[in-house]
Amino acid sequence: MFYHKNSTFHPTTFFLIGIPGLEKIQTWISLSFCTVYLMALMGNVTIILVIKTEQTLREPMFYFLAILSTIDLALSTTSVPRMLGIFWFDAHEINFGACVTQMFLIHTFTGMEAEVLMAMAFDRYVAICAPLHYTTILTARVLVGITTCIVFRPVLFILPMVYLIYRLPFCQANVITHSYCEHMGIAKLSCGNIRINGIYGLFVVSLFLLNLVLIVISYVYILRAVFRLPSEEARIKALSTCGSHIGVLCVFYIPSVFSFLTHRFGQNIPHYIHILIANLYLVLPPSLNPIIYGVRTKQIRERVLRVLIKK
Repeated sequence: MFYHKNSTFHPTTFFLIGIPGLEKIQTWISLSFCTVYLMALMGNVTIILVIKTEQTLREPMFYFLAILSTIDLALSTTSVPRMLGIFWFDAHEINFGACVTQMFLIHTFTGMEAEVLMAMAFDRYVAICAPLHYTTILTARVLVGITTCIVFRPVLFILPMVYLIYRLPFCQANVITHSYCEHMGIAKLSCGNIRINGIYGLFVVSLFLLNLVLIVISYVYILRAVFRLPSEEARIKALSTCGSHIGVLCVFYIPSVFSFLTHRFGQNIPHYIHILIANLYLVLPPSLNPIIYGVRTKQIRERVLRVLIKK
């Protein structure tokens, strides 16, 4: 335990409840989560291997897709095995440092996913609205710069949360009514003033939502350009490509925005629904993204089918 001068301390461990109110059916919920997690592992590994081995898939779109699959693997692996430990083995206790580490990783990877989705929207905007300048705009140097932003911007914004948690005094409460560690879930256990934590959390979420606004603006321009294409075949092809991206955006942003709004303003919504949604936005996108792209992206679909047919 880490004691402070005012006799408060950081608890040695936290106790993660899981999904409060659904203890009797958590075994069935865990089976669903396990199945979805295995789908995420298999799907994202397949996407990464296909893009790595197929020499024709060297466009920036596939480069960003490989980054997205890598982030999805990391995000789901950071959260799901810990949840399954709670559901199957009653492994409710988590070390204070491990809890803060999980909080940092989950928020960071979520931020990275939002960044890469914005990068993919920019890629589609250039490809459809300025196709003649595509190769001159999205050069290798630009891709390195975008990748740097994808990785380091979330890290820089989430690192202060670690400090804000460590500065808080904790008295006796150590029970987190959740199945994983997240910033405000930990902060609310403190017996100190968490106003700064709340303000900074809102600031980070506002940046997260700003990405969504920029993505929506990009797709407004993209769709306007698509419907101006002279060829119906070109319009269908462009809409098909954009459809994959829009599907991924919906899968990621709808549960995450719902979870955020419920956390702040949904006091009348049952707590177990909030926790379920919060779990889903960490589990569903990693499992559905490979399916969406596998079904809707012709090059990836054909490559996977060739491998399966050979086997």
